Amino acid sequence: MNFDELLKTRRSARDYSPKKVSFKDVAEICDAARFSPMAGNIYTLRLVIVNDEKKKKDIAEACFEQDFVGRASHLIVVCSDLSSATRSYEERGKIYARQQAGAAIENMLLKTTELKLASCWIGAFNEDAVKRILKIPENIQVEAILPIAYASKKTPEKKKPDLKMITFFEQWKQQEQKPAKKVDA
Repeated sequence: MNFDELLKTRRSARDYSPKKVSFKDVAEICDAARFSPMAGNIYTLRLVIVNDEKKKKDIAEACFEQDFVGRASHLIVVCSDLSSATRSYEERGKIYARQQAGAAIENMLLKTTELKLASCWIGAFNEDAVKRILKIPENIQVEAILPIAYASKKTPEKKKPDLKMITFFEQWKQQEQKPAKKVDA
């Protein structure tokens, strides 16, 4: 699958088959995260793989009753260890860690699509509950939860905005590129 096709076929899927995903595929998805950009090459990302049925059910409840989360074969809980980023970049380190987690999550979602698997970026959850279930230390930020599964049905494509609606030139809301002014030498 070429890159443009991969981008255009990625979907957030919430209907999962009971078929188990191989650990090899889950490991490949996690490995894709390693290749995301990291500020100063300071690796803040941490991943917790969950396939225990009780923990998946408990995490689904912590995701504000998004039951489909618990039906996934595996969950990847994406975390950031802020200590090294803040040591190097102070308060900006927290921003960089979030950006790095987002880049890693997108890599994992694209790898999931390439492997013909399904996922959905879960950002709505009770962080304290997830930390308690997985014994994650207080100083670690839980960024997202990625259910990994086979889809039970095809997820329909959702309309995306036209590029011209989200792109501006030279200043906010300027949607046309103005011709460059000639400078007489």
